[in-house]
Amino acid sequence: MTTGMSTAVYDGAAREKSGRALLPVATGADTRRQVRILMRGRSRALLAAVLVLLADSVLGLASPIAIGWITQAIADHRQVAALIAPVVLLAGAAVAGAVSSWGSTVLLARVVLPAVGRLREQALSAAVELPIDEVEAGGTGDLVSRVSGDVDRISDAAEGSLGSFLGAGLAILATLAGLASLDWRFALAGLLAVPIQAITLRWYLRASRPIYAGGRIADGRRASALLAGFAALPTLRALRMGDRQRDRIEASSEAAMDYEFRATRVATRFFGRLNSAEFVGLGAILVVAFVLVRDGRASIGAATTAALFFAGLFDPINTVLGVFDSIQQAGAGLERLVGLTLAGPDRAGQPIAAVPAALVKPPALEADGLSFGYLDGPDVLHEVSVYVAPGEHVAVVGTTGSGKSTLATLLAGLRSPRSGRITLSWNGSGAAQGSSWLRHEVALVTQETHVFAGTITDNLRLVRPDAADGDLARALETVGANWVAALPDGVRTVVGSGGTPLSASQAQHLALARLVLLDPPVVVLDEATAEAGSDAARSLDGAAAAVLRGRSAVVIAHRLSQAADADQIIVMDGGRILERGTHEQLLAVDGAYARLFEAWSKDWAGTRPAVDS
Repeated sequence: MTTGMSTAVYDGAAREKSGRALLPVATGADTRRQVRILMRGRSRALLAAVLVLLADSVLGLASPIAIGWITQAIADHRQVAALIAPVVLLAGAAVAGAVSSWGSTVLLARVVLPAVGRLREQALSAAVELPIDEVEAGGTGDLVSRVSGDVDRISDAAEGSLGSFLGAGLAILATLAGLASLDWRFALAGLLAVPIQAITLRWYLRASRPIYAGGRIADGRRASALLAGFAALPTLRALRMGDRQRDRIEASSEAAMDYEFRATRVATRFFGRLNSAEFVGLGAILVVAFVLVRDGRASIGAATTAALFFAGLFDPINTVLGVFDSIQQAGAGLERLVGLTLAGPDRAGQPIAAVPAALVKPPALEADGLSFGYLDGPDVLHEVSVYVAPGEHVAVVGTTGSGKSTLATLLAGLRSPRSGRITLSWNGSGAAQGSSWLRHEVALVTQETHVFAGTITDNLRLVRPDAADGDLARALETVGANWVAALPDGVRTVVGSGGTPLSASQAQHLALARLVLLDPPVVVLDEATAEAGSDAARSLDGAAAAVLRGRSAVVIAHRLSQAADADQIIVMDGGRILERGTHEQLLAVDGAYARLFEAWSKDWAGTRPAVDS
């Protein structure tokens, strides 16, 4: 515990400069470590599942043994009573096998499904936490393909392929042990197929791994092209660029299909080589059986059982080798998914500590020498420095394209500066450092507010699922959202897609009410009350004032009436700060702000209703 000024620093210089690159893919070591973490505490259940699978594999040997007994009984011209024992063995093994198969499925589900669910939650949490510029650098399709397609492949492999792989592997071991128990030469003959299978598997792993990894990347690019086309559909139609975007989607789809075709060709060759191994192994078993039976060193029943044992190996061997197809795909998806969980700013796994209760005052927010550019483009912010004292409200004004909104996303931790750093500081002790502090302590509300499909209550509880009905009512009252009571079902009214439509000002009211429930110490409003129309503007201005009370705030001002009431005003142009000061100070110097305010005042006077004149 330290005393004095405690700080939480987000240092852009320590981050890589964003470029047009996909989100990172985890290394094999990182992936294995994550799997061990996910499986922690499940070793007993896994051991129980393996033991039940082993029992199921041993029971699978009952059928060849029974058939061998029957064959020998026929060869020895025994009485019908000799069939009782093998028939009872078959029936008992069938019943016990059904029970063991059910038990192994249940036990494996209890082992793998919670782990897959946890991984899915981690991936989604990481996706939400990712800085916007990292998502934009790789394209949203890469992110979407990871949290959808990759998760599905991993889930399918965990629920199906893993059990098949373990069961088949244990069946192979049990069958080889059974062959050896009949005669060691049977086991030796069957092992002749192993070198062919091992060489085939080694070739397949080398050939298929880059294909599946490239295929997942191609799927991400295809998703990016589709999402871009759907999102920009009105613009594409208006500018008659539909053919160009369609060609892009077609090219990305063909690239993804090419990987699928390559994977199919490799798999076909793989299984063809496995068939040759089966031919060699079974042929060797039959030759050994002939020699041993001829020389009287093995019975016909034992030879029949040995041949059936090896024939029974076809399915488990093909399963073990064949599921590598889905395991390879799941492995590639797992590396991409784990890479996503490691892609956030806290790659070292730094915990996000809670601000001690003693530090109740809102923090100071300081940006020092920020420079930023989108992807590989030029800087759009140049050495911008901002200081917001505890509880102070700072307004940022400027013409369109001056860099206001870009600065807002940096201050909220949604983007990473190329240089400079942003600091949250409390007068007190106990605050820890960590690059995710900004996104956890600073809330950003923009003009483009999304209304989620669901009730008003659902929309509000997104930020605080445990909020009581009274909390929701107080939040709506704080922002003056009296219109909610007039809805058909009040707060239970379904809004968003397929529900009651909300106006832009109502959606902004809803966003500000969420902010009240979230109760962040620092707020950034990026033209969040810029709804046109004087009545709506005054209502939203009042709501914003109520929300900002007692908090440190940065307001990207669309109307200069908002700036006039701020403690400090910053004027931006071309990504640089031109002026700063209070409303009165900036009017007195007769500079850029004074000209902006004069022009805005004339326009605003012309739009105000007569009663305000």
